[in-house]
Amino acid sequence: MEHTCVVGLGWGDEGKGKIVDMLCPAFDVVVRYNGGANAGHTVRAGGEAFALHLLPTGVLHRNTVGVIGPGVVVDPIALLAETDALIARGIPAGDRLRISDRAHLVMPYHLLEDRLSESNLDGSNRIGTTARGIGPCYADKMRRTTAVRMIDLVELDRLKPALTRIVGQKRRVLEAAYGAAEELDAERLFEGLRSVADRLAPLVCDTSLFLESEMASGRKLLFEGANGMLLDIDHGTYPYVTSSQTGPQGVASGAGVSPWIVQRRIGVTKAYSTRVGEGPFPTELTDATGERIREQGHEYGTTTGRPRRCGWLDAVAIRRSVRLGGISEIALTHLDTLSGFERVGIAVGYRLEGRLIDTMPADPEVLARVEPELETLAGWEGDIRGVKQIADLPSGAQSFIARIEELMEIPVEIVSVGADRQQTVFRTRHWRDLIRTRAHT
Repeated sequence: MEHTCVVGLGWGDEGKGKIVDMLCPAFDVVVRYNGGANAGHTVRAGGEAFALHLLPTGVLHRNTVGVIGPGVVVDPIALLAETDALIARGIPAGDRLRISDRAHLVMPYHLLEDRLSESNLDGSNRIGTTARGIGPCYADKMRRTTAVRMIDLVELDRLKPALTRIVGQKRRVLEAAYGAAEELDAERLFEGLRSVADRLAPLVCDTSLFLESEMASGRKLLFEGANGMLLDIDHGTYPYVTSSQTGPQGVASGAGVSPWIVQRRIGVTKAYSTRVGEGPFPTELTDATGERIREQGHEYGTTTGRPRRCGWLDAVAIRRSVRLGGISEIALTHLDTLSGFERVGIAVGYRLEGRLIDTMPADPEVLARVEPELETLAGWEGDIRGVKQIADLPSGAQSFIARIEELMEIPVEIVSVGADRQQTVFRTRHWRDLIRTRAHT
């Protein structure tokens, strides 16, 4: 069994949480390596729904350790709230959690800065941030002199003078930039950190060494990406992106492992495309069809509750993610959402000023002007949520999957036909047999 990563091929919300959760029995450690509380992974099992933002999905499994790597930015208040919510439901999440001593802290002033920055932009310039302080925290990470890390919770008394200096600087900057009336109080922020330090400090360690030890003992690692590859800071639809590396290329630095560790790279995509927030979206459907997809797919954000923009599958965009990530196989989700459509669409190219192009322009204004070259396929009828084999899917659904494989030039190995863990179809026996053999949930 190889170390594996699961990443989103689109603009997030692809269903990574379900895929990771379903694969967890085959692994011993699940590692989050990027993003922060702006992520939203929803898992449904046994009639219950779990919404995870910072915690690795593996904490839902009693024999799996969850690791938050150095590439993640951690809001300690949000993390404890999420942990306590699971404990209240009988899941001792904190008992199986390790947090990198090098991970950076999202502080209250980051949330304030995020909110003020976004609200001071006009509609055409807004990024569509979740206002969780992620971007400002990553900015401080790069600025270095205004950063706070998890190791500082362990050495809390040494942090106090630095925090006083940082807060003074933040107050001056926010007042000058936004005329902010909110008062930031260093003493209050320090006491807030003290209130969480006792609970979090025992979980803090050099997670890179921990993962090295786990691998040396023969344990298998699953790396869980947050956000989607089209939101990658370097390769996404900039500037309408997140602040971290979201694809397999982010695993090495974000988790603290060798670049050669990951042998299998699973890319997750819905059977259609969605996007939350601002930014170009070539296949967006702003008509009754788009609304129907939204309602049938329950397309509302796990983190924000915002309605997602919906459109046909954008094979141009997804193919770019497949290429950049060296994706070895696809997990296709929400196939059941398209049941009942007479025709389903796939964008196989873009038209720009009459020319057919097969790649995404870097300029967001140019990308906003392209028209999708749509290929429509026959749809399918009926409730497919109980299907257990690809061969039992309606012919239209099978043809749709086959066309995706042709366009991506890699196999669709996993197909989700419903929200629950059990509503998953495997193309081959590899994952099914491995999960059965190692099941420990």
